[in-house]
Amino acid sequence: MSSTSSTVERAFEAALYADSDAALDTGASLLAADSAADPELARRGEEFVAGAWRRGWQPADVVRFVRRELEDIHVRLVSALVLAQAKDDGPRGPRWAAQLAELTAEPPRTDRFSHATAVLELYRLLLRLPSIEPLDAPGTGPQASHTSQASHQDSRMLGRIRALLAKAEATGFPEEAEALSAKAQELMARHSIDEALLAARTHAKDAPGACRIGIDAPYETAKAVLLDAVAGANRGRAVWNEALGFSTVVGFEADLEAVELLYTSLLVQATAAMTKAEAQQRAGGRKRTKTFRQSFLAAYAHRIGDRLAEVAEAQVGASQGESGRDLLPVLAARDVAVADHMEQMFPDTVTTRVRGVTDAAGWEQGAAAADRAQVRARPPLR
Repeated sequence: MSSTSSTVERAFEAALYADSDAALDTGASLLAADSAADPELARRGEEFVAGAWRRGWQPADVVRFVRRELEDIHVRLVSALVLAQAKDDGPRGPRWAAQLAELTAEPPRTDRFSHATAVLELYRLLLRLPSIEPLDAPGTGPQASHTSQASHQDSRMLGRIRALLAKAEATGFPEEAEALSAKAQELMARHSIDEALLAARTHAKDAPGACRIGIDAPYETAKAVLLDAVAGANRGRAVWNEALGFSTVVGFEADLEAVELLYTSLLVQATAAMTKAEAQQRAGGRKRTKTFRQSFLAAYAHRIGDRLAEVAEAQVGASQGESGRDLLPVLAARDVAVADHMEQMFPDTVTTRVRGVTDAAGWEQGAAAADRAQVRARPPLR
């Protein structure tokens, strides 16, 4: 064994399998004193990243988890490792490539000891990543050929949806924001129906896939409920992994990116509405409370799910009238396929109770925020 490898091995033996600061200091001191060990240290980091892929993780998952558990220096270190490893890894599909495109390999500026300490902290986390449900690499599954043929149409539709949601986030009028979001949902539903009809007409061997979406603190439960509502309205299913901070959305490829776009936008809008409502509460003499915010977001998620589902259902009726054919068997078959795929991926799911929803004012105002652009009249949510 060379002296360089010996330095890395001794540092790993000292630091990676212990939790104490003293062990980290010992390993970092060894690495800081031997600059010749740097290439070997980087190579071992790429091996840890490749090991994460084998355990079901994807680039965005790893970076998100490192950001959640450690600090900015570790995020920059792992981003550089992921990009370096990708050069030797080969193509894995458009979603994987999009995740890589969001990363930057900007090295942190610090002294050698601090750098070595951060590297060892990162490697210790990567080494202990659990195995999670693997996702099919997009672009390599049974619907790859159909997806590539429709990629231009998909891009145009997603561009229109992005534009609507950007306007919804930018407007200062809640009613306009809700109306724009409803229009985006209408486009998403229409696009999903068109994809289902095309697949049925061409006998394409479409199969559901899955993607992961981060559920960040605080108020993770309410945010997970919101994502579940958006996924359900778009013929998908969402499963929340509370411990690791993400939900997995199962659905057909045409729906997955649209679900992520709409969820992200609605979360921005809900947060803005919640902040405004809370400011009004404080102006009336009430102190800011965590239960108000949790209750607001939970009610918003509950009501927005109903509204999105109504928009999607109305679009099914409109499309049936235009096409002159019964869409329900086609859509039902896709719903069954999604449910079966979710069951295969997650055979042991459990139901989670929403906690902390005890503030009546927060619940009422959250429901009202989601109700401002009703598709049709309905009784108030009690």
